[in-house]
Amino acid sequence: MTTTRADLLLLRHGRTVANASGLLLGRADPPLDPTGEQQAAALAAEVCSGRFGPVARIVSSPLARTRATAAAVSARSGLPVEVDERLVELDYGDLDGVALADVPAETWAAWRSDLSFRPPGGETLLELSARVRTVCEELLAPERAAGVTVVVSHVSPIKAAAAWAMGVDDSVSWRMHLDPASITAVVARGRSTALTVFNDTAHLHR
Repeated sequence: MTTTRADLLLLRHGRTVANASGLLLGRADPPLDPTGEQQAAALAAEVCSGRFGPVARIVSSPLARTRATAAAVSARSGLPVEVDERLVELDYGDLDGVALADVPAETWAAWRSDLSFRPPGGETLLELSARVRTVCEELLAPERAAGVTVVVSHVSPIKAAAAWAMGVDDSVSWRMHLDPASITAVVARGRSTALTVFNDTAHLHR
């Protein structure tokens, strides 16, 4: 097993029926489907294997799919799960639950070209980025406890965290793909951060 250092381990939750059906899934709160439960167990085993270092803390989005995934890590590590509202998925507003194929082309074009685009009743990528970057900075504060902080979240927050770690504009998120139950790792060296792993799903295929 190759050891990969991580200070912040960003986990996407396991699959839900909405994910499998190709629906936009924001603040809607479905549970993991049976495949997602299996993915969460495999993810927890990998996270707690020692590959990334000892787990010191588990922080989760408040939604059911992330909390269930975090609970699998908690069961393996013996650590409690903390909930942080700032790790919740992007608010898609009226588009929550809409099939990706049914989103109008002009809406996608506006979304991809403008970080301040707001779906009706929803949230902009700039707003999401601001809350995610704040929580990442807090979790990687110099006075934090030694060990790996595990963050269980969603596609858009993890992409925002990756952009933050690389010091790039959030528009890069449209060029990222993130699978269910994937692992993304960030290391901190003083005030500098680096992305060392992105969208790792090897643990789901063993």
